[in-house]
Amino acid sequence: MDLSDFDYPLPEERIAQRPLEDRAASRMLVVDRAARRWEDRTFREFPQFLRPGDCLVLNDSKVFPARLFGRRAGVHALPIGKKNPARKEYLKGRVEVLLVRPAPDDPKTWLALVHPGRKMRVGERIEFDEGLWAEITGRGTFGERTLRFDYPGDLFEKFNRIGHVPLPPYIKRADEAADRERYQTVFASNPGSVAAPTAGLHFTPEILEQCRAAGAEIAYVTLHVGLGTFQPVRTERVEEHRLHPEFFAISEENAAKLRAARRVVAVGTTSVRTIESAVRGAGLVGSSGETSLYIYPGFEFQVTGALLTNFHLPRSSLLLLVSAFAGRELILDAYRHAVASGYRFYSYGDCMLIL
Repeated sequence: MDLSDFDYPLPEERIAQRPLEDRAASRMLVVDRAARRWEDRTFREFPQFLRPGDCLVLNDSKVFPARLFGRRAGVHALPIGKKNPARKEYLKGRVEVLLVRPAPDDPKTWLALVHPGRKMRVGERIEFDEGLWAEITGRGTFGERTLRFDYPGDLFEKFNRIGHVPLPPYIKRADEAADRERYQTVFASNPGSVAAPTAGLHFTPEILEQCRAAGAEIAYVTLHVGLGTFQPVRTERVEEHRLHPEFFAISEENAAKLRAARRVVAVGTTSVRTIESAVRGAGLVGSSGETSLYIYPGFEFQVTGALLTNFHLPRSSLLLLVSAFAGRELILDAYRHAVASGYRFYSYGDCMLIL
């Protein structure tokens, strides 16, 4: 398959730049795979589509402030005014780091994306605020670097103080204080993601109670969103793409809910990849590990019976996954309807329920 077969035009004004004031106020396009049709609804109606015996699967991973701004070693923080002669030299030394995940055997060593990546060589140090330093110890492709932090305390606590919410690049604004709460699901509990599992952003405690009242069980899984989820597909042949590994975990208690379910309703593509990875490993039992499961058309789903998901970027692995679940032509037709009908796209946008 050609990646160009999974493209669609999207006007820039359809990309949501901010969340709605009310999480549950989003629109919801309900797609019926069997009937090959769709209808416009609202997310508040989501519990009406659940029935006794369903198991709703939520990714409880928590976004941490993974974007850090620093300086190349030797370039010091100075008051920067338009007439300050050090301004140009300082700006040359500015470094942006997006932390991705820690090394499995060393919590001080992190895989990261560094910008400007081409200038940053192995052995170079980066200075951040509050006395935090890191050295580049490894170099990969497309700006990927391995950083070793020089800090004796809790790094997550330090990141929470000096880091920024890692908003996606299609949100054309700096992060704000409100994003720390809104770019996070209400059920997030396990820090480790550098991007939100965005389908879960629509839920409120009241909506979750309504899901339970409809007879659905709720199972929590964890998949820490990293490069595997949000990096672009860089091969023109769909089959040649490979995903970076991401950590996932399912407790035995939640795995038992999945085994007992008549229908599994996955919230978000990360929940899909978690449960479909688990069943292909040890089965639907308590387990943890890494997954690089890549889902594209032709994939045989063994667990997922329905999917709630946001609208995804053209030519992305997430759009490929949704197309695998519902069919490429049906999904692209539904996307064209969503564009024409004024739906809001991407992380802070509206959602789609695929039955």
